Amino acid sequence: MHSISHIIRAQVRDIGFPVRRLLPNEEVRTVGPFVFFDHMGPFTFPADSTSGDVRAHPHIGLATVTYLFSGAMMHRDSLGSVQRITPGDINWMTSGRGITHSERVPEDIRQQGIAVQGLQMWVALPQKDEETEPGFWHTPAVNLPRVKLEGADLHVLAGQAFGQLSPVKTYSETLYVSAKLSAGAQLHVAPDYAERAIYILSGTLSIDGQTVLQGALVLLVTGADVLVEAQSDASFMLLGGEPLDGPRFLWWNFVATTTDRIEVAKAAWANQQKDFFPPVPGETEFIPLPEH
Repeated sequence: MHSISHIIRAQVRDIGFPVRRLLPNEEVRTVGPFVFFDHMGPFTFPADSTSGDVRAHPHIGLATVTYLFSGAMMHRDSLGSVQRITPGDINWMTSGRGITHSERVPEDIRQQGIAVQGLQMWVALPQKDEETEPGFWHTPAVNLPRVKLEGADLHVLAGQAFGQLSPVKTYSETLYVSAKLSAGAQLHVAPDYAERAIYILSGTLSIDGQTVLQGALVLLVTGADVLVEAQSDASFMLLGGEPLDGPRFLWWNFVATTTDRIEVAKAAWANQQKDFFPPVPGETEFIPLPEH
């Protein structure tokens, strides 16, 4: 049985600095609950500048999931959370009915010339949780379970995989694992979730005999037992989960099951309606609502 349904290559987008966008894509809009997937860096941001900083901006209907490979970012939000994100941590922010946050490059990272590289994902909330209260949870890397197999190092970031359960709070069945394989090592990916994908960060993989290069997002066939073999030392992400409970509309930073909900959020941000999108303490700048 052929185990690959799609192979997606990133599109470069400029968000003040270039990122590689994997989701949404013309061919595939979602993988499990994941509706947005950006790979940023590695970038070295100049000292005494604001390059790389993302000013205060709003979200609804989703959870942001931030994971770094190098460098650091400083998270601030309208709940009053202030959190430095370091490599291997999971930063999970639930927007629910509405939240505002910023992400900035710490000054010591700029001064030391340390490259920042990581993934920014959005998970669509189930319909019953679209209007939930916003929340923020940070889980340090040391608290996320690791699995050591022959030639394989697995870090279970969210959900349940390889006999381990991540402590990260999720709203639906979610699969999110960081994996490293030594050259020649093999990993069996069981069909535990309806939707699964592999994103190759470095190296070359053979997926059921098909060679796939770095930078590809590989969607796996539902129900297929998949054998992954590293043709060189390789690192990749395994992501997915249960399918969404209905279609989603995405506009700018908003995710919703209806366009009406997005229009309400657009008006609230344009008017800086603080009961809808409270300000981020300590932030004086914000990203205006785009025209399109």
